[in-house]
Amino acid sequence: MGEHYYSKNPQVSSAPKEWKAEIRNKVFTFTTDAGVFSKSGIDEGSKLLAETFKEPDVRGDLLEIGCGYGPIALSIASAFPDRIIHMVDVNERALTLSKQNAEKNNIQNVKVYESSGVEQVESDHFAAVLTNPPIRAGKQTVFSFYKGAYEKLISGGELWVVIQKKQGAPSTVEYLQDLFGNVETVAKKKGYFILLAKKVDSRI
Repeated sequence: MGEHYYSKNPQVSSAPKEWKAEIRNKVFTFTTDAGVFSKSGIDEGSKLLAETFKEPDVRGDLLEIGCGYGPIALSIASAFPDRIIHMVDVNERALTLSKQNAEKNNIQNVKVYESSGVEQVESDHFAAVLTNPPIRAGKQTVFSFYKGAYEKLISGGELWVVIQKKQGAPSTVEYLQDLFGNVETVAKKKGYFILLAKKVDSRI
């Protein structure tokens, strides 16, 4: 597999660009760069996940696995200022951009740090985990995101996933059903599925 946005240190030359996007009825300014996911604008799946997400009923921080330059987590952090959003990614360039974009949009209720999946995430008391998983990294990596999310959620916590049908939505639904004991499709748009699974007991 060639280099892609799930690489730790993208070797492609830096070429930053700035643009605006409206998410959850608010306009954000983002800087992106070569070597990060969806560098030219917010992708349809990320926007759908950000706008479909609803605040969980349980208290606790939120976590986005694979935050990229930050559009999902930052828009949700802006919408729910009383929640702390942990933003993790393996891509160092993406993490730098997330920190810059948080400052640029005056969003302070976030923690941005490196983690391969949830390996470096110390807390295991999250009320919700969100992910637009890196499909090109392979099914094993994607499923490790789901399992890691389950382990980091408190009872009543929720996992929110966006995935395209052609990129493995059916197998994700099957895996989440086995892992959580439940999964529902809460939105569909342009081939993207927003899936929601709730942690109801200690199954693993």
